[in-house]
Amino acid sequence: MTPEIRGIEHWVDNKGVKLYVWEKYAGSPAAKRAVVLAHGSGTGGRESFDLQVPGKQPTYSLMDYLAHEGFDVFAPDVRGFGRSSHPETHTEIFQHFLDLNAVIDYVRQLRSVEQVGLLAWSYANQYAGILVMKRPETVHRYVAYAMHHLYSPDMARRRPKLDWYQNNVYVERKEAEWKPRFFSMTPAEVNDPDVVDAYSKAAAQVEKRTPTGPDRDRITSMQPWISPKLMRVPTMVIHGQYDDQADLDGGIPFFERLAHPYKKYVVVPNAGHMCHLQQSYAVFQREVASWFRGP
Repeated sequence: MTPEIRGIEHWVDNKGVKLYVWEKYAGSPAAKRAVVLAHGSGTGGRESFDLQVPGKQPTYSLMDYLAHEGFDVFAPDVRGFGRSSHPETHTEIFQHFLDLNAVIDYVRQLRSVEQVGLLAWSYANQYAGILVMKRPETVHRYVAYAMHHLYSPDMARRRPKLDWYQNNVYVERKEAEWKPRFFSMTPAEVNDPDVVDAYSKAAAQVEKRTPTGPDRDRITSMQPWISPKLMRVPTMVIHGQYDDQADLDGGIPFFERLAHPYKKYVVVPNAGHMCHLQQSYAVFQREVASWFRGP
């Protein structure tokens, strides 16, 4: 019989900032490898990585899949996102690094582990990348998922809105406004309408106000934050075939300069920037689990 998957809410205090953390595991968390999933600039951790789509099997939830594979999985919301504290000023990359750092220390103490597996999606590659550089001893393996770069098509579309981002701390999105994240350069047939609807509803219910700080920061100062030459942990770079933020032009130079010799580059077919929720999501899930399972 397959062990039941349990979900547990945690709260981490980072110097007065309340951080929500959602955990899932099958059976018991004892003697399992811990994995932390860092979200991007759209939705917090639970909505990003634990999407429940009724009637769809196997699961689209990356958390459920990894839990079934024997991992103890944590998905935090950094400040400004989801259920965590929402400051009235712009949130910044370094603040999000500090939040992730606090969560990882909490997980290490909670589960008595020295290291965690770390996956960063999109914008999270900036704040998680800082953690990998500064505290490599805490990370067993790293997954750089859908890592945007300065000259991507998506960044070209965002750049003219810099003044708006500078002048507005949050943006409010209705349910329908979450759906374009699945398309852009991605063919329509790569998406399941039921999944798009489920994600958009989940996002609209929780992300009442989404911070603009990540957009402001990555337009003005993205590249100096992380250096692959200083990332001294085994790293897998992975993105979808049709991703408008992560592509070979940006990914290969980064990959070639990674400091650790143990590394892997994966392009998932029939997928875009929402790879883990699109047609080839099962391929993505298997690649991630296999990477985290390694010695």
